[in-house]
Amino acid sequence: MKVLILTHRVPFPQNGGYPIVVCNTILGLVNLGHEVSLVSLNAKKHIHETEEKDELLDRINYRVYDIDTSVSLFDGLLDIFSKSTYNIDRYFDEEFEKLLIRTVKNTKYDIIQFEGLFVAPYVDAVRKNCTSKLVYRAHNIEHQIWEMMAQQKTDPFKKFYLKLMARRIKKYELSHINKFNAIAVFTGQDKNAMLHYGATVPVEMVPLGVELDHYHPDFSKTEFPSLFFLGSLDWMPNREGIEWFLKTFHNDFVNDDLRARFYVAGNEIPEEFDDYDVMGKIFIQGEVDDGLEFVNSKSIMIVPLLSGGGMRVKIVEGMAMQKCIISTSLGAEGINYKNGVNILIANNREEFFKAIRRCIADEDYCKAVGLNARKLIEQQHDVNKVSDILVAMYQSLL
Repeated sequence: MKVLILTHRVPFPQNGGYPIVVCNTILGLVNLGHEVSLVSLNAKKHIHETEEKDELLDRINYRVYDIDTSVSLFDGLLDIFSKSTYNIDRYFDEEFEKLLIRTVKNTKYDIIQFEGLFVAPYVDAVRKNCTSKLVYRAHNIEHQIWEMMAQQKTDPFKKFYLKLMARRIKKYELSHINKFNAIAVFTGQDKNAMLHYGATVPVEMVPLGVELDHYHPDFSKTEFPSLFFLGSLDWMPNREGIEWFLKTFHNDFVNDDLRARFYVAGNEIPEEFDDYDVMGKIFIQGEVDDGLEFVNSKSIMIVPLLSGGGMRVKIVEGMAMQKCIISTSLGAEGINYKNGVNILIANNREEFFKAIRRCIADEDYCKAVGLNARKLIEQQHDVNKVSDILVAMYQSLL
């Protein structure tokens, strides 16, 4: 099959959930012998200069189109008084649409996959200019994230703004789901949501897959006890969750009620997070050169997600690295876990505190949870097994 994948950001380097999902999808398809092309918008804030070329690029046809999606304060204020969905509309570019039309006219693709809502603005143009089957990959139910964030806010203006955005995004999102031939989701919860919102096209659950050969835990290099968070803070649910955790447990680390070091790493960490840094106890590290090396060096992974949807890539990767993970039930959504066996679930301060105390007191228990986590990923999230499910969905459309 010939497959074209459209993304709203460049998935290289693979330094976040979205790039990892996209690249593992491509890897699985090319490993099965399919011809894959990738066309990516290069949003200004996601431009990355890397010396190392990703070897996956040699196995696909790849094209990038630069676009500036930055938002000024004026744009943000204007958006309140308009009826647009500016945070989606800013990814629309007329010249890119023309390039896309030429691309689908010149090459007959069997499948064109739209990776997320931010490339949905191009579906009508693609539909009019080709006979390919169009698949929408829902990385999450976008408007639900905004609704959840609104529920968490106490500031009246922020709550109003988030609710307003949630309503607009919901209207846009629901108006587009039946413009595709099929929808791929990561979790059963998202499948049920799509059906509830009126999807009449096939909705298939395709779990997140990872290439297990990339994940080699080395406990000789792991600090115990130590806790860590790894995630991009330009995604609002990540920032919201880690801010809650730091504010909630800051004094516990400082006063040694929790006798373990806590490390925070990831992209786009704001400067004000430096205020949480406490010498010898809490370390705000920012972006790390090698994410897996960082994960391997720490023992207990914290995922304090309070809003969001889809499947958390970092949890799947953490499990593949045999990490003991403490997550909210929302963070672990879509993963076929057993609480206390291959992950620990905590949804409030008391549950997190109890779980952390248990883990930092028992290294053998942490290792057992991590080993069970790795077995789960081997069974249900191997990229080659997952790719078979995706290809079967494609074939059902042709």
